[in-house]
Amino acid sequence: MAAENISGKSVGGYQLLERIGEGGTATVYKAEHPELGTCAVKILKESLASNETGVKRFLREAGYGDRVIHPSVVKTHSFGEDGDLYYLSLEWADGVPLNKYLNKTGRVPPKVASKIVTQLAGALNAAHEVGIIHRDLKPENIMYDPETQVAKLLDFGIARDEEADPAERLTKAGFFVGTLQYVAPEALSGELVGASADIYSLAKITYHMLSAENPHDGRSPRQLFQQLLTAEPTPLNQIVKGTKFPVALEEAVMKALSRSPSDRQSTVIQFAEDIENSLTGGANGSSDGFMGTIKGMFSKKQK
Repeated sequence: MAAENISGKSVGGYQLLERIGEGGTATVYKAEHPELGTCAVKILKESLASNETGVKRFLREAGYGDRVIHPSVVKTHSFGEDGDLYYLSLEWADGVPLNKYLNKTGRVPPKVASKIVTQLAGALNAAHEVGIIHRDLKPENIMYDPETQVAKLLDFGIARDEEADPAERLTKAGFFVGTLQYVAPEALSGELVGASADIYSLAKITYHMLSAENPHDGRSPRQLFQQLLTAEPTPLNQIVKGTKFPVALEEAVMKALSRSPSDRQSTVIQFAEDIENSLTGGANGSSDGFMGTIKGMFSKKQK
């Protein structure tokens, strides 16, 4: 059942203009504030407002978002309770959710994908530096403006604080959190994951941006779950017939999609750098595939 539409109401000093979206826990409104201007305001659904865990998750999201400061993270303005409503006010980000953009355009050029990855890596790194693991990185949680090529990360609803007491976790042990299509294999056991899980999810998004396909082809949740645990992802250069990416680009993506966290890049920034270098020829990367390899061989002989 859709949540009640409270457009026109003032909540926490924000005038709700129109409902623009709805998720599992909250309804999102475009709103106006006398000082901040246009904002996005999330209102916790009524069914969760009386649920202690639901309220804790909502306020935790607000608190985590408030701690992660970066140009590529949607800024948290304020949060609190107004009457019987819990609200969270966010920066208004132009554009559309990345999943809607990709559904419309299909594959994006590697250089555009690299620019998006670089922005998201910066956002995730800012989170990791303050001990926050996003855990739900997916195109739906990324706002993208194709005109400016600006990407912004949002939704820390199921993020975790590495420094928090594991006993205070809001998810039962043995249950994984995240979206199956993008979640890291190590999360499937329900164990607490680290920054490497975000690297894996970003690599899944990168793979999809480049190919409009997914590295695992499970047709049901059961099949996909099993593939994530036991099957190797389809190499990037085998997924789209007639399309070949630079070898270094494929290697960077597939390294980040390793089932073992220790086999991935050490940081999300390193992953973004590997992607960029694979397209520019920097740091031993090659932007021109076979010819780049040949040039490298000759340059070594001349040393």
